[in-house]
Order: sequence, then structure tokens, then C-alpha cells
Amino acid sequence: MPRDPRYDVLFEPVKIGPKTAKNRFYQVPHCTGMGSGYPHTLAAMRGMKAAGGWAVVNTEYCSIHPSSDDTPFAHCRLWNDDDIRDLALMTDAVHADGALAGCELWHGGRVTMNRYSRQGLLAPRELASAFVEPVQARRMDKQDIRNLLHWQGEAAERAVIAGFDIVYVYAGHAYLPMQFLSRLTNDRTDEYGGSLQNRARLIREMIEETRAAVGDKAAVAVRLNVGELAGFTDLTAEREVREVVAMLAELPDLWDVQYGDYHIDARSSRFAREAAQEPYVAFVKSVTSKPVVGVGRFTSPDTMVSQVRRGILDFIGAARPSIADPFLPKKIEEGRPEDIRECIGCNVCIASDYYGVPLRCTQNPTMGEEWRRGWHPEIIAPKTSGDTVLIVGAGPAGLECARALGQRGYDVHLAEATKELGGRVTLESRLPGLGEWARVRDYRVGQLEKMANVTIYRDSRMGAAEVRESGFAHVVLATGSRWGRDGAGRSSFAPIPGADRPQVFTPDDVLAGRAIPGPVLVYDDDPYYMGGAVAEELRKRGQPVTLVTPAALVSEWTVGSQEQPYIQARLIEAGIDIVVSHRLATVGAGEAELVCAFTERPRTIAARSVVLVSLRMPNDALYHELTSDSAALAEGIKSVTRVGDCLVPGTIAAAVQDGHRYAREFDDPPPEEVPFRRERIMLTPL
Repeated sequence: MPRDPRYDVLFEPVKIGPKTAKNRFYQVPHCTGMGSGYPHTLAAMRGMKAAGGWAVVNTEYCSIHPSSDDTPFAHCRLWNDDDIRDLALMTDAVHADGALAGCELWHGGRVTMNRYSRQGLLAPRELASAFVEPVQARRMDKQDIRNLLHWQGEAAERAVIAGFDIVYVYAGHAYLPMQFLSRLTNDRTDEYGGSLQNRARLIREMIEETRAAVGDKAAVAVRLNVGELAGFTDLTAEREVREVVAMLAELPDLWDVQYGDYHIDARSSRFAREAAQEPYVAFVKSVTSKPVVGVGRFTSPDTMVSQVRRGILDFIGAARPSIADPFLPKKIEEGRPEDIRECIGCNVCIASDYYGVPLRCTQNPTMGEEWRRGWHPEIIAPKTSGDTVLIVGAGPAGLECARALGQRGYDVHLAEATKELGGRVTLESRLPGLGEWARVRDYRVGQLEKMANVTIYRDSRMGAAEVRESGFAHVVLATGSRWGRDGAGRSSFAPIPGADRPQVFTPDDVLAGRAIPGPVLVYDDDPYYMGGAVAEELRKRGQPVTLVTPAALVSEWTVGSQEQPYIQARLIEAGIDIVVSHRLATVGAGEAELVCAFTERPRTIAARSVVLVSLRMPNDALYHELTSDSAALAEGIKSVTRVGDCLVPGTIAAAVQDGHRYAREFDDPPPEEVPFRRERIMLTPL
């Protein structure tokens, strides 16, 4: 279909200094869990964004010197000329589809660890490390500042040699240039401290040094934090930040503006909606003539157009939306925005980087698999046989399996036991703050409804007899999982005494809308979102709620997804009592006994109802019934396979990826023992 003319403005070329971006879609720098350790994986992933129509594709943060080493977090490096070749892989991949490549040069100051390099931290003054690390930063002297400028210039020269078109001065988030800018972290009395002009001097000199290094071979961009840093800075968009932008307005070729530190800048959909940063970045274009890029988890073309038409942004910046759908620009350009896999804002991508593995995405199961498995988000091999496939269960794994098999051209039949498609996604998206998670279902149902070769049966529960009689060649069981009712989980391998009492419930009961009288004790022995979301839902229903967890924090795993502080704050604000570092020992009549995770000291609290959030059990009875008697299988059934939570309960992202993997590998020979390529260190003579 032709492009909707309403969106023409998004495809106008925009000049960035000596370079020209072919449209307004700009993949801002974002972490990947790849960095210099996975150069081929990184290059293939970034190259896919360029193939999908992004005009500018940037690196993640790229260290300019060993004194800014973020190991074990994955990051790029341009410490010396040996690092050029790795990043040239990326620029070649990005240039192959006509996009510009950008490099975000970075020095963290106190916001790094230097665990690998073992060099001392640097800062404007003596400061503690931003991490839980028994080190601190030393006050930089004039020679240190001269060294920093030299490192920036050398790294910029290397970036140009590697083929980058845009080179950054990174004054965003809470890194070293921002530490100089803030009164809270800069008490200097020399020319780099005191007045705002002095505190901004380092950024000015870094811009000048970068400009001198790149000449007219590359554009110079500045990434600036225009907001509060939760106690790390006193700068606000209403006060000094406006003055800083005005002071430096015409020095760079582009302003990349973001609000707050990472946990503010990249808030999940549970706590921030699309375009949430607009109130904080809107002033920038009024004080500079240079193009401005900003983010806001943009997925709606109408919102994007509005940002440009109203003079908020020149470029539509994206990190998470470009991960969920690398081909978002192409789909708008080709007149099919309904095919966009909209980011759900779950922040699984951020968590994967935090926990040290290459990116994964709930919506896009091919993310991070572009090089190692050769997966393409839009292209999949056509069918190689005329076999038919029955999929039982239309949750995230079943829907994705059906969608991908249908795209391949197979005759697919999808049977769902209930009237609603989506499985756990449909139920969980009704919990407070999780509404956008329904996009996992909506995208796939929308795609399936276009496929004449896929038949969907709602309200069609299938037992072993029905499956055997169906006559399909292959059976895929995507029947999901259920929450365990005995309390066995991470903190206790054995069932909890009293868990069989009638006042004991699970999240399944809450999701089903059952009445759960208060006061309610929610026992959260699962480290992700469910315990907090269930507690919030029950409090919303008017019940007194106490959340108990053996962990030191509520929803502990969400530290990695940058959500934990927001989750705990919301529960506190909702009036939910929180008890951390305690296990549930027994459930009694109208009460529950807890024990301290450290001292075993007991404690009793009132609880008319108890909700156990512990292990999930796979709904695999149908699988075992079908496979226990091979002779009873109808003639012609070639395989019975479990996917998703039916095989191993996990995240929605894991379920989607497993359903997709089955569809990709269907009819292929068995995979090798290691079913993907690995990046390995090759030893050569020194």
C-alpha cells in the first residue's frame, strides 16, 4: 500500500552538520548486552535496524579510556587502534542500507567500576562510587582534565577511521560531564567550578576537541540530560539546563536530549506512557537552530508526526521501539502501520543487558539472534512439506508459533479452550499498569486474521481423544502453566504447612476475579512482577494487604528492568504493608507465622486470606497422556511437542521465543548440539 500522506513529514531528509539523514527515524544509543565482547552479534543487530529503515543507528556507550571501564556490563571500547576493527563491522552493516552510524563516546567518572582495568575513578571532586563498590573517585587535577580531552579527541579520530558519521559528546544521564555540571558533585573553585559557565566549560571543551578531531568527516552530537537525577544533580529544565543549552546551542551539529537517569529515562509502561518526556525536552528547540532528537517510547505514527509538527523534535528517537520492531519505519513507509510490533514497555531488554546477556525482547523473538541463528524479524523460510499442524493453546507461545508457521505457509489449526485468545497475557494485562502487555496478543491475533491458511477455534477444549482423532500430522501443546498451591518455591523446597487450607489462594484465583477476603497476606516467593501486581490489585479492591517476601526487596529481579524503586514506592503509596527478608512458615486459622530469613525468629500476623506466589507448574497432563501410550496415537501423527510455559514456565518473552523457535526449526533436521554460532576468542601468536 502507498504511504499515508499524513506521515510524509517523517520521511523528510534532515541535515546533521556535514551529513544528511534520509528520514527522521533515529535509533538513539542504547545498551545491548553485546558491546565489544560480541562484535558480530552487535553488527548484525544494528545492521538489521538500518535494513528496517532507521536513518541513524548508534552504538551503545563506548568507552574512551581504561579509566572508564564498566565491566561486567557490556559496552564498546575505543581505547586504542586495536578496537577499530570490531566497530567497523557495525558501520559496514549500517552503511549497507544507507543509514548513518553514530558512536556514543563515554566516560563514566564516578558512575563506573573499573573492575577490569583496576584504574582509579575520576570525578570533579572526591566522591563515592555510584555502585555498591568499596571504592571512591579522586578529584581530577588540571592534568587529568587535559588527559580526558586528549582521550576524547583520540577516540573521536578512531571513530572516524572506523567509519562513523556521527560522534558523540556524552553529557547525559549521570556520567562525568554531568558531574562537572552539577553543583552537588562539583565544588571546585577553579575555572571548572563555581558559575554555570565554568561548570559547563568541560562540555564546551569536549565539543571543541571532538570537532577538531573529526573535522568535516563526521557530525558532532551532544547527548544531554535535561532533568533531575534523583539526588545526583540539582539541574532542572526550568532553571540551569535551559541556560546550558542556550550557552552551547550552536556548537554541536545535533542535540540528543533525555530526561533523568536510566531508571527515569527508560521507565516501563507500568509507570510511564508514550511521549512522557515531552514536558521536559520541549524547550530545547526554542534555544537552538540545530536538529533535536528525543525519546518517549514512540510507537504511534500519529504521535511521531505530532512531535515534529508541533516543533518538539526534529528526529523521532527510539531505543526500545527499535528493538521490538527494527522495521517500524519501513512499515509506516509502506502503508502498513498495523503490522508494527509495538513495544510493550516491559523492559526485559534492559534487564537482559543488566544481567549480562545479549538483548532479548518480549515482542521480537529474533532480537539478538540475527547473527548467531541467522534469524530475520520479517523473513522466514517457506514451508518444506505439506504437513498440517495442530496447536493446542492460544497463549503467547501458541499464538507466536501459529503466526510464524502460518507465515511459512503451513496449514495451521489453533485450538483455544476459552473464548478469549492470549492466555496469560490477556489475564495479566488486566492487572494494574500492565495494560500495554496486551499488545503481545493483539499483534499476533491481527497477523493471524490475515492468514487464510490458519484456522482459529475458540472455546474448543481438546482432550487426548480429540487430539488423536483430529488427524493432524504434528501436535504442538502450548497449554501454559498454573501457579502452585502448596507454597514450595525458591525459599522452601517443601510444601508450607497449612497451604491446603481453604483460605489459601494463588494468582490464578486473583486473575479469575475470585473474591479474596481481607486482611490478605501476599507471599511473594517469585522475584519478578506478579507478587507486587497482585498486591496492588487486591488493595485496589479495597482489601488490607501485607506483602511478605524472603528477598531484601520487593520484586527483586526488577532491579535489572529499572522498575524496582517504582514498584516498591507504588505499593507503599497504596497503603500496602511490606515485610522483607521473611519466609512464610505456616498458615493458620486467621493468621500466618513468618520467620526471619536470617535469624529464624518467628513473627505472627493476621491474615484471613493468603495468596501464594511461588512456583508455576506446567499444564502438561495432555502431553503425558498422549505420549504415554504410543500405540494409542492415531496413525499419521508424527510428533507431539510442548512449547512455552507448558514445557518450562518462565517469562512471556521466553514463551514467545520458544514458540517462534519451534516454528523456525519445524521440518528441519535436528539442530546441532550447540544450535547457534558463538563469538570466540581466537588465539594468535603475540
